Amino acid sequence: METKPVRDVSDTAKWVAIYRAEESARKDALFRDPLAGRLAGERGTAIAAGASKHSRWALVTRTKLMDDLVLASVREGTDRVLNLAAGFDTRPYRLDLPADLVWIEADLPRLVEEKEALLSGETPRVKLSREVVDLVDPDARNAFLARATAGAKRTLVITEGLVIYLEEAVVSAMAKDFAAHPIHDWILDFSSPKIVAEMRAGMGKLLENAPFKFAPGNGVAFFEDFGWKVRDLHSLFHSAARLKRLPLWMRPFALLPAPNPRNLKQERWSAVVRLGRD
Repeated sequence: METKPVRDVSDTAKWVAIYRAEESARKDALFRDPLAGRLAGERGTAIAAGASKHSRWALVTRTKLMDDLVLASVREGTDRVLNLAAGFDTRPYRLDLPADLVWIEADLPRLVEEKEALLSGETPRVKLSREVVDLVDPDARNAFLARATAGAKRTLVITEGLVIYLEEAVVSAMAKDFAAHPIHDWILDFSSPKIVAEMRAGMGKLLENAPFKFAPGNGVAFFEDFGWKVRDLHSLFHSAARLKRLPLWMRPFALLPAPNPRNLKQERWSAVVRLGRD
């Protein structure tokens, strides 16, 4: 393995996968992902060894929250899911989803190729396909969105663990593009400037090839300015306490109220959000 376990943003998919594997091994697991260990490999273990101790509970909680929001969206009529920068997500294989649900993953070439190879013998529960798309390229992104939403009645977009690695201008363009296509719901996660600054300070060397960038001081208002409305909002910290994944010494602090999600400049705050459009 190279000296640096994180070669680029794609390798962070292995980081998340190792936490899913560890959670799945617990007797009280919040979810079961039998494929996660295979996907994480030695690199995922190496990345986790150098990461902040807080990233484990945060990413496990994020996975559970997003699982629940995906299932809620499907119950409400979603018939197509676009998982952008899907990484090593395995929801099409492990969630209780309808067989006729169309699920399209988009990611960079190396990651799509590796995932196809690692999961070649597995059968998804949905109509799953994968496409190679450079989501930062506006022309490629819009061409994909037009193609992938065609014929759908209600489309959900997931950008799990994506926007934090993007420049604010790219996230703005993405929010506009999603609003310009027939997309009803958008599930994403993001963090406040203070949290991102602390993560940079603590894991900057580990993630120098995949630096954290996006951190909106106005929180969810950033997305509301593009016509999106908040349907669900879950603080990772408070949710981790509720799910009993927050360290014991931190749980009393979860009794304090969450900050204003539209004014986060000086606050420690990370969340999973489901946005929607009329």
